[in-house]
Amino acid sequence: MSGQIISILGIGLYYLSVGTGSPIVYVHGNTGSSRWFEKVTEIPGYRTIALDLPNFGRSGALDAEPDIHLYADHLLEFLRALNLESPVLVGHSLGGAVVQSLAVRHPDALKAMVLVDSSSPTGLITPRERHPIIEMMRTNRGILAQALAATVPTNKDARFFESLVDDAVRMNERAWIGNAEALSRFDISDRTACFTKPVLVIQGKADILITEQMARKTADAYAAGEFMLIENSGHSPIVETPETFIEILKGFLARI
Repeated sequence: MSGQIISILGIGLYYLSVGTGSPIVYVHGNTGSSRWFEKVTEIPGYRTIALDLPNFGRSGALDAEPDIHLYADHLLEFLRALNLESPVLVGHSLGGAVVQSLAVRHPDALKAMVLVDSSSPTGLITPRERHPIIEMMRTNRGILAQALAATVPTNKDARFFESLVDDAVRMNERAWIGNAEALSRFDISDRTACFTKPVLVIQGKADILITEQMARKTADAYAAGEFMLIENSGHSPIVETPETFIEILKGFLARI
């Protein structure tokens, strides 16, 4: 599957596009890339687009410190550059915070959002005492692989998992601690009322990062929010249970 590069706000962003029809845009999580959505790109009647955010994968790096709203600004300009009208935005983990940032500030830019094991409207705090562990992940592939494996506990595709680790290694050096700090200070809880369009919050029951209580609270933060639990998945149903994720997504798309 080959992708292409587009210049957005002076940074080259890598993206993949599959199919034709109404647009679905996939936004990955921390240490992630467009590859995390490789197993969920085939949605009949839809064009699915997965990008690498600035600082990630095959995209260029930000000159500024990592910031969720800044990532969202690049996402918004990406939608405009591709002339994507009323896309459904799907955000995984950190990508869910990015999608929410865009949604509350530019509600007319999207039709609906799907948040997959997403950071909440109040972010996700990483204690500073964990920063040394993050640095070890950055410099030691074995430790990084162990950490990523915990986010896909039911994954059985070893070769695909190694490709996810390969992409994680590509993340910009300043983003390792920077993304943790960006999520820790992220808070749009006073603005969620601005977005009244459909919101689906999906959570894997075995997720060690986002609890069911946290996910349900995120759904409750939005007027049209709904919650869906996937029993046999951890933090990343897009990788672990792609068929189930696609069926849930198709059902949501049919209702909006």
